[in-house]
Amino acid sequence: MGSTPFIEPDQVETPASEMLRVFNVQQQNQFNIGNTTAKQRIAKLEKLHTTLLKYRPQIKEALFNDYRKHPSEVDLTEIYPVTSEIKDAKRNLRSWMRGERVKTPLAMLGSSSRIKYEPKGVVLIISPWNFPINLTFGPLVSAIAAGNAVILKPSEITPHATATMKQIVKEVFEEDEVALFEGGVGTSTELLKLPFNHIFFTGAPSIGKIVMKAAAEHLTSVTLELGGKSPTIVDETADIDLAAKRIAWGKYVNNGQVCIAPDYLFVHKSKKTEFIASFKKHVENFYTQDPLQEASYNRMVNQHHFERVKGYVDDALEKGAKVEAGGKFNKNQNFIAPTLMTDVPRDSRLMTEEIFGPILPVYGFTDIEKVIDEINSREKPLALYIYSKKKGNIDHIIANTRAGGTCINHNAAHFFNTNLPFGGSNNSGIGKAHGREGFKSFSNPRGIFKQHMTNALDLLTPPYNDFKQKLIDLTLKWF
Repeated sequence: MGSTPFIEPDQVETPASEMLRVFNVQQQNQFNIGNTTAKQRIAKLEKLHTTLLKYRPQIKEALFNDYRKHPSEVDLTEIYPVTSEIKDAKRNLRSWMRGERVKTPLAMLGSSSRIKYEPKGVVLIISPWNFPINLTFGPLVSAIAAGNAVILKPSEITPHATATMKQIVKEVFEEDEVALFEGGVGTSTELLKLPFNHIFFTGAPSIGKIVMKAAAEHLTSVTLELGGKSPTIVDETADIDLAAKRIAWGKYVNNGQVCIAPDYLFVHKSKKTEFIASFKKHVENFYTQDPLQEASYNRMVNQHHFERVKGYVDDALEKGAKVEAGGKFNKNQNFIAPTLMTDVPRDSRLMTEEIFGPILPVYGFTDIEKVIDEINSREKPLALYIYSKKKGNIDHIIANTRAGGTCINHNAAHFFNTNLPFGGSNNSGIGKAHGREGFKSFSNPRGIFKQHMTNALDLLTPPYNDFKQKLIDLTLKWF
């Protein structure tokens, strides 16, 4: 693998004139793309699939150079979600494109109605740094399946991954159908001035608000995949050892830089000591006693995010929190050990900010209603996780909380099921992704009504009279 992680090259912005030129070319070509058949779109997806796998070694090297991501983790969390999305689209695209026949009211006898899913047109995908391949090419699959022209803007924070994706895009697509622009905030700002037909953004809620404001200038529709603090509940009936293992995996994969990672944890007081012991055991099994030397353990993506998360920990410790496991830092490597903390004050930054790093606060509880009240006092999370063997507890928590998605006796696994809609609610997102839901996000459901013979409405045109009023009365009563 490469040997120069954490070197951040000077960022060069793409000229606004070049972005406008490509945008105009795509606008001119959008109907040609929109009128492609399922067979033609599937061929594009197959070419993307083949090329993605061809570049698999380069992708692994790029992500190692960006933040020491282990090659196996690249396969599992970057490449597999995209290939899975492609396979699902190939299997189902013909049925998605056929649209839907819908019922027509009896009062409109002699007509038929259907929904045609037409492409939105020219769309923008702005993707983040934490899973650059997955969260750039995953939405791209949906956009291609729906028949759109696409401009991609990946994060500047993972430049090696972005450069590799640019090579892939150039090899697979012409610029009048898919183009990728490198650059930082300046490039994103200029792109957001253009009148796209849809914007798909993945990132922080604070930036999502900026994207939504920019979209409003052109009344552009948006899908916002955001984040927030995803709570996890482990009740007294749960399999404690298995819950500890799965939560440790879900928290520390990608060094905790995951929008659906467990962000804070409630464990029933009767099981808290057992849980902490099991959790420590599994973390050591995953990453050894010295995670700094373990290749399977990532790093924070850059020094800014290292300092951010370390600052959260320092703040919590100053306010009385305790470290149960981990708590070690190495600034030269942007290393933060997998850390478990207790007695974390509710007003600390660990509990008021999305952590997005390998720190997990854990609390004991006895009254599930107080846990539910605390969860509901915060913004709606992107995910909520429940570990329990008791159906009544599970159903009660789901019924009395709100979240973008939920796993029962696991965490983060719902992301990998393309049959489930993925996305948040309010502060954690707007709209859904993956599979058919992703196809629909990049499509306009166009209602089409066809009249085949004389309709009752033809009898109810002006001038109105007593006879027509009686027909109206009958329609209101019976149809």
